[in-house]
Amino acid sequence: MNKRWTAVILSGMMALSLAGCGSEVSDDYITIKKYKKLEIPKVEKTEVTDESVDYTINSQLSLSQEREEVTGREAENGDTVDIDYVGTVNGVEFGGGSASGVMLVLGSGQFVRAEGDYKGFEEQIEGHEIGDNFDIQVQFPEDYRDQELAGSVAAFNITLNAIYEMKLPELTDEWVQENSEESKTVEEYKEEIRKQMEENSELQVTNALQSAALEALLEETEVKKFPEDEVEAEYKTTEDNYKKLADGYGLEFEEFLSTYMSMTMEDFEKRTQESSEKIVKANLACSLLAKEKKLEPSEKEYEEQMKEYAENAGYDDVEAFKENVGEDLLKKAILQRKVAEYLVDHCVQVEYSDAEVSDADNSESE
Repeated sequence: MNKRWTAVILSGMMALSLAGCGSEVSDDYITIKKYKKLEIPKVEKTEVTDESVDYTINSQLSLSQEREEVTGREAENGDTVDIDYVGTVNGVEFGGGSASGVMLVLGSGQFVRAEGDYKGFEEQIEGHEIGDNFDIQVQFPEDYRDQELAGSVAAFNITLNAIYEMKLPELTDEWVQENSEESKTVEEYKEEIRKQMEENSELQVTNALQSAALEALLEETEVKKFPEDEVEAEYKTTEDNYKKLADGYGLEFEEFLSTYMSMTMEDFEKRTQESSEKIVKANLACSLLAKEKKLEPSEKEYEEQMKEYAENAGYDDVEAFKENVGEDLLKKAILQRKVAEYLVDHCVQVEYSDAEVSDADNSESE
């Protein structure tokens, strides 16, 4: 139903010796000054209404919609069109600016939008018929991800190959029986969706509270020193992942950072170092508190939770799941979840004003 494991896995663990007692706990690396009665924002469960159920069902129906080709009229907003295009700046083709057989929903905002005196890419296709070949001009925004194109005016030669309308199926008992493993009728399906939405709403509240509690714990945690091998390992993992992405785009690493992440190598190194230290800090805090409060799950509990995570991730084979994700990472996720549950049980939920929340968000971004 959900993939909670992807949001809670934090890598890296080491054996820690405890020192200290009372409400403050400490070891060679960190001191947790406070872990009970941490103040976190109060989270309200989202109400599931008839309207929200209908909206969700319509979203499900849209997944089954069929494409129907239309002829004898011009392309309109909302149509799906099949187009070929060649883009140039100052008469020179640019990378990623040309393609054939592209399916585009007009009005989706997927392509360059209106900027300055120039109309958007999609709205300039409207009004054309199948077989038309025509030229348009657009202006890339100043904050465009590819800085070499940012602010530039580009010309596109477009061929409109086909126009399609998307037909939404009708919600009937027959459709329900084909698309639901639990329900046979429309009314049963609506109750099934309502139940799923209510469960998801409760899960969102739980996740929000646990995330806030862990953040509050880190605010009350002082680092004496970092185990450098763990910080280096986290840094390398992040760096390797982004280098793989760069390879996938066929770009050098620095070019990838500039084009798709709008950052320099220095920016990347600084942010990755900070995030690596935060991950290790969280690892140490959760491990220390788990030992202090005897929260460490048994091997049986670990295995049961891993099985649950595997099922939620769509795996039939638990061993394959553990091998793919990493058993150490899964154990860390399970331990973190146990610590988060403890923190939420002993926290104080506080109602903050919108201004207070905004101030807090701004201070975190500085």
